[in-house]
Amino acid sequence: MNRFQSKLIERFPALASRDFVIFVIGQLISVIGTWAQATALPYLAYRISGRPLDLGLIGFSNTLPTLLFALPAGVLVERWDKRKTVILFQAIMSLQAFGLAFLAFTGKIEIWHIVALAFFFGSAVSIEVTARQSMLIELAGREALPSAIALQTTAFNAGRVLGPITAAWLISTTGSEGSVFLANGVSFLFVIAGLIVARTPFKVQKEVKEESNLRGEFKEGIAYIRSSTVVMSVILMASLVGFFGIPLIQQIPAVARDVLKTALDTEVMIATRTSNLYAAQGVGALIAAFLAAYLASTNKQKMLSFGQASFVIPIIALGFVRDINLALLLLVFIGWGTVTQLVTMNTIIQVDVPDSLRGRVFSVYFWALQGVAPFGSIVIGWIAQTWNVPTTIIAGGTTCLLGILAIRLTLRGVDKPSG
Repeated sequence: MNRFQSKLIERFPALASRDFVIFVIGQLISVIGTWAQATALPYLAYRISGRPLDLGLIGFSNTLPTLLFALPAGVLVERWDKRKTVILFQAIMSLQAFGLAFLAFTGKIEIWHIVALAFFFGSAVSIEVTARQSMLIELAGREALPSAIALQTTAFNAGRVLGPITAAWLISTTGSEGSVFLANGVSFLFVIAGLIVARTPFKVQKEVKEESNLRGEFKEGIAYIRSSTVVMSVILMASLVGFFGIPLIQQIPAVARDVLKTALDTEVMIATRTSNLYAAQGVGALIAAFLAAYLASTNKQKMLSFGQASFVIPIIALGFVRDINLALLLLVFIGWGTVTQLVTMNTIIQVDVPDSLRGRVFSVYFWALQGVAPFGSIVIGWIAQTWNVPTTIIAGGTTCLLGILAIRLTLRGVDKPSG
């Protein structure tokens, strides 16, 4: 090991794990494909229908499975082999992408296809993400966990930058969104390959016994959350991001096509503008992920407050903007704030919660973040359809800000974290 490698591992201890390095490289490739599809799919839907409500319906369908499956997944994942679980559901997500590619290439794709396959994809994600996050501590080790979370988030957000750029390039080169979906289907195979060659022995926390009581185990997790003011506050704040933040960002295709439109627009220009807006958010997220790795020892609540302010205030400002350059700048800050607060929330839960409860508590956190998003998607989509997109963004951002302030004033324990 040379001096540079030693310094790098000293700064990012998770890199000492061979299996973690292989896993995170595979995840980077997969995330590039996922974000390419996440850019192309709503662009395609809005190109077909031109209705903000359809963007909300797709968001509803994609996030509804979290509401249905995330909580029991937290208990079940503790009983299953995490590696096999992630491999299985990565394969399912790959099949979904190939299905979209077939429909797009044959010219048969309709809104209902997109909505149905979004539900299929969301169902796989709601279980896979709980297994993937729960096994992170085993891949990297407890002491290296903060750097592992930060590096995983860096890879995720590098994909958020490269994915939209890849989508714009593929659409302009091939003339079809199907090429994006095909590339995404292939990208999942890299995560699967990385886990197949992994040597880490993944623990199964509980043996499956007939007398095991899923409801009782879930109640145990809820009781822990209620007893921890810090964890309770984090989960409530995550629900605000899920209800307002995620659905508002789902309206980016409408912002690109209608709010920021110009007299000289062509379909390629609109596709590029849409991709640039997604990529700008990814740039901010990537910068935040890099900083999170360096600021792992910083007071968690200061980081959380900073992230929330950097997220909510630019969202409100975005509703007033009609210039593409200002919109891009604001989305950089939104991406920054999103990652800063989510990395901090994730770290608090990963570090503070006991091993035997982590899967259950994380499933509740993920449910709060993503499980409420279906209703937010429908509400935001309906308001945008009924009024207009800019007014919806301003109202949603303001409500989110007031909600965060109310939680902090009501549960002051959030200002006294263990980290």
